[in-house]
Amino acid sequence: MRGAADELALTHGAVSRRVAKLSKDLGITLVRRDGRGVALTPSGEKLAQVAQQALGLISDSVTDLRLGDKSAPIVISCERSVAMRWLISRLTWFQDLHPDIPVHLSVGGGRLNFAKDGVTLAIRRMDFPVDPDWSVETVFSESMGPVMQPSMIAAFRSGDYIGLGARTRPEAWSNWLTQQSDIKGPREVRLFDHHFLMAEAAASGLGVAMSPKIVSIDDISRERLVAPCGFASDDTNYGLIYPRSPKLSVDTVTLIKWMKGIFESVH
Repeated sequence: MRGAADELALTHGAVSRRVAKLSKDLGITLVRRDGRGVALTPSGEKLAQVAQQALGLISDSVTDLRLGDKSAPIVISCERSVAMRWLISRLTWFQDLHPDIPVHLSVGGGRLNFAKDGVTLAIRRMDFPVDPDWSVETVFSESMGPVMQPSMIAAFRSGDYIGLGARTRPEAWSNWLTQQSDIKGPREVRLFDHHFLMAEAAASGLGVAMSPKIVSIDDISRERLVAPCGFASDDTNYGLIYPRSPKLSVDTVTLIKWMKGIFESVH
């Protein structure tokens, strides 16, 4: 019940009432008391299995229809900061090479439902359970490091600076500093909602950002930011994710091959 409530963005009570109403409408007992919780009855188990198979068939059929529609765009779902600070500018390269393949970009993070969300491919930091029906190809390893305006290097070396971080990884500074024996920590840490906001704040001189390499790599190449300590792996990876079934379209395979190639520049 709790899992269903989380998935549907409903309260536990609302899910319980819906299950009770379904049971009443069908005239079948679907759940029974089991200690402090509930369990499916044999009838409930059978209905759940059949419903899952039916929904899976609908999902596959919708995906097949989308793939069969040559005018339908390939939709990439990408985490916000990676999309805004790195991927968007590079998608123009693909469109120049393949003007006949429409590609749309959607931003989001964590788990997703490919059929429900209308997504073809997803780029995610792999810090959540993987659905067994997904194919996941690791495209680059995450690495973190402090980035700043060139004028702030002296303040960084002396420890007289504000550390900038993201709310999605509030321990990033402390985790990085435990690996450094000769770096003085910031006098305070300020957190932003997203890494792209944090990186822009660093580029504006507000402080020193603990940034993923992919978020700052373009500003470093433009000398807008510097990374005097380089970047250290945080033992996580980003994956390119897509459903195992149905078979990918030729256009999607072309896009995947191209994306794997451009991700090599992040290493």
